[in-house]
Amino acid sequence: MIAKPDHLFDRDYEWRHLAAFVSREPDRPQLGVVSGRRRQGKTYLLEALTRECDGFYFGATEATETESLALFANALSEYLDAPVPLRFTGWDEAVTYLFSVAASLRGPVVIDEFSYLCKASPALPSILQRELDRGVSRHTPISILLCGSAMSVMGGLLGGSAPLRGRANLELVLRPFEYPLAARFWGVTGPRLAVLLHAIVGGTPAYRRFVNDRSPDGLDDFDDWVLETVLDPGTPLFREARYLLEEEADVRDTALYHSILAAVASGNNTRGGIAGYIGRKAADIGHHLNVLEDSCLIRRDADLFRRGRSRYRIAEPLIVFYEVVMRPRWGLLESGRAGPIWADAAPRFSSQVVGPHFEQMCREFAMLAPSRFFGDLPGDVGAGVVSGGREQIEVDVVVLGPAIPGEPRRVLSLGECKWGEAMGVRHVDRLRRARDLLGGRGYDVRDTVLACYSGIGFDERLQDNSDSIALIGLDTLYEVD
Repeated sequence: MIAKPDHLFDRDYEWRHLAAFVSREPDRPQLGVVSGRRRQGKTYLLEALTRECDGFYFGATEATETESLALFANALSEYLDAPVPLRFTGWDEAVTYLFSVAASLRGPVVIDEFSYLCKASPALPSILQRELDRGVSRHTPISILLCGSAMSVMGGLLGGSAPLRGRANLELVLRPFEYPLAARFWGVTGPRLAVLLHAIVGGTPAYRRFVNDRSPDGLDDFDDWVLETVLDPGTPLFREARYLLEEEADVRDTALYHSILAAVASGNNTRGGIAGYIGRKAADIGHHLNVLEDSCLIRRDADLFRRGRSRYRIAEPLIVFYEVVMRPRWGLLESGRAGPIWADAAPRFSSQVVGPHFEQMCREFAMLAPSRFFGDLPGDVGAGVVSGGREQIEVDVVVLGPAIPGEPRRVLSLGECKWGEAMGVRHVDRLRRARDLLGGRGYDVRDTVLACYSGIGFDERLQDNSDSIALIGLDTLYEVD
């Protein structure tokens, strides 16, 4: 097994699978697909892999087919030490040649940003499929890794009736660091500061490089850090949220997509609510929501208690920050007036950015937490609305046990989250009422743990009854790492 280089932070799971893939000595072709949203470190990881095993790496760019072929030919000529520079008239010829020299390759073939090539040459996946199938009968020993950031393209590469469906030996998705790991990556130790930082940059590793590895030096430095990084027009992070949308291949009218994202960031989570916010009919935005979902910029979370109901949430924290704090004052920010804008945005940042983000972190905690917290490992974790007559109780963190046919669904935990408010008995009373309503609807609530998640703390009466209530503060939230 190829040892992971010291300069790679974490990514142990991904490296193990990639190292196993390239360490095999196949007697036939093998294909791997690596995808993930931009800035997750895919290129950094794959470049390190090819260096360690002397593979062939080709990073595609947005270019015409003719230029891409020329760049590919030049890179392959250099790798093979070809006496005469290679030239290809089309991808059919290039891929056929690549398979013909498989025995001369010293390691795997890595094609990065494969989606760029597919955009200019839609037939390329079919050409690869043909050569892979031929290579099986010819026992061609070649390992190919395709990588890309356009999730709408990469997500469909192996699905449905796609040419490469059923040909892959490896399918790997690089995701942002989970919140405890992100705190370690940024070198932040205080949990409150870690939450505030994560509410802006999430777990995307490249953003630390965007700010020259500058982390907030304590809570007192957080405001200065924001002003010097994400709100400074001279840093790459300043325009990153806009680029994330514009880089997606299927996005055309960026103004409409930004309006949809602004609607979701403002708390309009349903299709009807989004449509009302932007002044469109719900049927008119179905395609746009699908594009954003396929691009992994938003996600649709099912209501765990109401079948067919769901809510949209933005998947990238930086986009939420941009839509709530930056976009309404974009012109002033570009002129360098970040100080007063940040001071004015403080209430919105707390209620519309950090508050909802804290709720999502609490749901992630429930998914990561050991079984001792809720009595069992979860089957589903999310949010839900419990209805009873005219009563509607929104539960922020719902933990359900695995579904077992013929048995009532176990409710392992019901939780409420408050970022800027100390929690008390009235919050627990709401959870008890929700539990009782669910019990009346046939759910198994005999062992349901009522949980309070707080960014501030808990009042004395609640602490006195903590034996029957799970009190989860910021310190506990970060103990799961």
